[in-house]
Amino acid sequence: MDRIYLDYAAAAPLDPRVLAKMMPYLTTEYGNPSSLHFLGQQARAAVQKAREQIAHCLDVNSSDIVFTSGGTEADNLAILGYLRANYPQGGHLITTAVEHQAVLNTFHSLSEYGYEVTVLPVDAVGRICPEDVEAALRDDTVLVSVMYANNETGTIQPIKEIGEIISARDIAFHVDAVQAFGYLPVFPGKEHIDLLSVCSHKIYGPKGMGALYIRKGIKVASEAHGGPQEHNLRAGTENVAGIVGIGEAAAILETERQERYDNAAVLKKYMYKHLIAANNNFRLNGTMEHALPNILDFSIANIDSAILLIALDMQGMAVSAGSACEAGAVEPSHVLQAMGIDDAWSKGSIRISFGMGNNIEQNRVGGRPLFEQPTSHTTVRTVRYTAVL
Repeated sequence: MDRIYLDYAAAAPLDPRVLAKMMPYLTTEYGNPSSLHFLGQQARAAVQKAREQIAHCLDVNSSDIVFTSGGTEADNLAILGYLRANYPQGGHLITTAVEHQAVLNTFHSLSEYGYEVTVLPVDAVGRICPEDVEAALRDDTVLVSVMYANNETGTIQPIKEIGEIISARDIAFHVDAVQAFGYLPVFPGKEHIDLLSVCSHKIYGPKGMGALYIRKGIKVASEAHGGPQEHNLRAGTENVAGIVGIGEAAAILETERQERYDNAAVLKKYMYKHLIAANNNFRLNGTMEHALPNILDFSIANIDSAILLIALDMQGMAVSAGSACEAGAVEPSHVLQAMGIDDAWSKGSIRISFGMGNNIEQNRVGGRPLFEQPTSHTTVRTVRYTAVL
């Protein structure tokens, strides 16, 4: 069976060009970057080159980049590390209702340790209003965290406008750019961002790698105690091969971002036109206007996402539900709930995310559409979907 992968927002495959750069550091170049001998200094130089590659992609100084094990650790280091270094006695925090769990759960834990958290609502397409951020600011507000683009719907937030509001106050601004980094030019300096998280496996780099930008002058404290690695923020011997991988992935991204954007945008627009806009039983979750070009989240009325995922997988198509699976059941997405989408729609949500392995020729095979809408939903057996992109 020919399989079609449409889950790039979850994980992109490792680019062979990235693997080629990593291989020496998995085999012959095995030195510890903290060692003073030749092999150690070779490894140290490789780490520094990767730091410069990430920094160049973000238009920041290489000394502002700290490597992490992924986006979740980068988010946690940004939020918890900043608060540990600056506000151990508590304060007021602001985030949004549509953040990734790496941020939402971190803020929830902080609420149990004396911090007061304001969770801002979003509109029907998942965007927050900059004026709402401004209205929520207080004299004791110490940190605001807003994701650049949503991982379920692809909705892009007005980051620059929010950054301008926050920069006028003595408040830190953290942005989770894990999804946005691969398709949008992200420049923390121009957007008044103090802390920014990115991830490797969304940009065709290795899993288990991420990076955190920390603006010069922003103090962050480490949770791990040990050696002085990563500016004393992440003790332990560096994952040199992984660091080389995320650096090379960022360097390639910088030259290919527009091509990737254009390719994904064509596929998304085609899918929206021929699947969602043409069928009243389908609805778009989010917006086509303020959204990433590669993520298309939609719902099918009165159908459970678990049924859709299983049916599509049996036909050779890998997609995601717009929600997390726990104990075998797909729960309504907190993102869709925050957008005011009722359960009849949100329980049948599907996220398609395009990438370099997709092309327009995959959209139709034998003249059949992606989905053949069933005429009856009385039993699971009647739900027959033709998984042909």
